[in-house]
Amino acid sequence: MDIKDIQEFEDFYHFGLDDRVLDGLDAMGFRQPSPVQAAAIPSILEGKDVIACAQTGTGKTAAFVLPVLSELASGEYPEEYVNAVIMAPTRELAQQIDRQIDAFSYFVGASAVPIYGGTGGIEWEQQKRALKMGADMIIATPGRLLSHINLNIVDLSRVSFFVLDEADRMLDMGFFEDIVEVYKLLPRDVQTIMFSATMPDKIRKLAKQITKDAVEVNIAISRPPESIDQSVYFCGEEEKLALLMDIFKEKNPSKAIAFFGSKDRVKQAHRLLRSNGFEVAEMHSDLDQERRNEVMLNFKNGRTHIIVATDIISRGIDVDDIQLIVNYDVPSDPEDYVHRIGRTSRGTNLGGSAITLVNNKDKGRFIDIEKFLGYNVQRNELPEGFTELATSGVSDEKRSTGKGHRPHRRKNNRPNRQKGEGRVEDQLGQNTHRKKRYNKKKKSKEQNGNNVQSN
Repeated sequence: MDIKDIQEFEDFYHFGLDDRVLDGLDAMGFRQPSPVQAAAIPSILEGKDVIACAQTGTGKTAAFVLPVLSELASGEYPEEYVNAVIMAPTRELAQQIDRQIDAFSYFVGASAVPIYGGTGGIEWEQQKRALKMGADMIIATPGRLLSHINLNIVDLSRVSFFVLDEADRMLDMGFFEDIVEVYKLLPRDVQTIMFSATMPDKIRKLAKQITKDAVEVNIAISRPPESIDQSVYFCGEEEKLALLMDIFKEKNPSKAIAFFGSKDRVKQAHRLLRSNGFEVAEMHSDLDQERRNEVMLNFKNGRTHIIVATDIISRGIDVDDIQLIVNYDVPSDPEDYVHRIGRTSRGTNLGGSAITLVNNKDKGRFIDIEKFLGYNVQRNELPEGFTELATSGVSDEKRSTGKGHRPHRRKNNRPNRQKGEGRVEDQLGQNTHRKKRYNKKKKSKEQNGNNVQSN
């Protein structure tokens, strides 16, 4: 694969895009292309396969939508067939791409149909009718596209452009074989365009199967904007829910997202926050599409102030002015950390806050994040009554300014709790008693002159 040098372009007119596409860009106020657009658009217009490594927020959607629309505007492609297939990992991203196509194609007149699962029978029939009527472009999640293909609803025999957006996320979700299956149904001369935030071995493996002599575009992985106020609390796992409420009460954000490692933990936090009077909604894979749309609309309009969510909305959501991001669980990948907290640097709110809660088990992950960032995240001192974890092995710089050394947390030898309702409330009750026990122990040790140090 050839590596594409990034060229400097003062405006979009140097690419040779169709005039109607340029009219759309002018109407939307787009003037200068981003680096990924400058690198990818010329190669796509030349008909070459492209593999681009670029994150959300770099302008990657326009990098593939603009040249494809320009080609379709030439009139050399059959109107009665699907000419472009764009695959995305989630419904939310598919919807976002569809909105951008709708905006960019205003003067072109190209048609696009979003195809995604998780919707009811009515939506399925609407998608089916739209596909039978014909569309220039399909934006689809892999599973739902294959469902339509297997029922002979969609004809891909004349597709000229095959685009994968956030290919790494699709592979993380187990869509490798689905992507290859769709590719095998396309014409042999189809032009393949891949965009991925990361370039692991599995992406290379996929690229070998579905691209030919591809041009590779590498855009440096961005770090979080300096305007984001990043900080971290080291605390016990059993204290995190109470600490989360404490943070929300102190910050009182008009828009905030807390990210969790699983949908069960999202549901747990959602119940707790609602029972304590917070205007909060949950977002995870168990919700149907209608409910997801309702949640996001209420969040945008300010009717809901807090969303507790899995990584389903760490990418591909279009909401500005989010004031606070809380990583309740440390993400497994440092780049996911960047995607999460980047939600608070959009729109006019470029100076939001990102707070991470780190328990003993996740300290190693947080070390990896700091290594990736190239600096140490500011340590916060826990509010009075909470127990701070020893942070040895993480960093000695920018450590919390608490007095002296905190004692190690004892190993939790209490019996495992059973799953079920009441777990959240039970945690809060134990947290209250634990604070009292800790304060008594601390007072006793001070009286005895003990000085317990962290290892």
